[in-house]
Amino acid sequence: MIISTYAALLALFYIYLSFNVIKVRRAEQISLGDNGNATLQRAVRAHANFMEYVPIALILLFLAEYQGLASHYCHILGGALLIGRVFQNIGIVEKNLKYRQIGTIATFLVIIVSAFVLLVTRG
Repeated sequence: MIISTYAALLALFYIYLSFNVIKVRRAEQISLGDNGNATLQRAVRAHANFMEYVPIALILLFLAEYQGLASHYCHILGGALLIGRVFQNIGIVEKNLKYRQIGTIATFLVIIVSAFVLLVTRG
């Protein structure tokens, strides 16, 4: 299955985000909370934002693939989600609003298109 590949890649990216939080915590010597540290707040927010959107997007993509969505569309949607999440992370961590907007739009489009596909192809 195609979406399994994107799920695996996104899982690895999630681990990267987790390690980024750990790295900042160690560097700033903050074990709990964020102590008002802006760098840690951004790392935690990027991590949390991933968990807020990626699971539903992957579920929708999996269901669309399962219902017979053509492989090239699965690749387009899976790739858009992966690239969008990378842009989202850069946008949050580096305070780059343009990248964050690109990431948000890509993520929302994947969710909306996948939901629409499920609604029109349900049997």
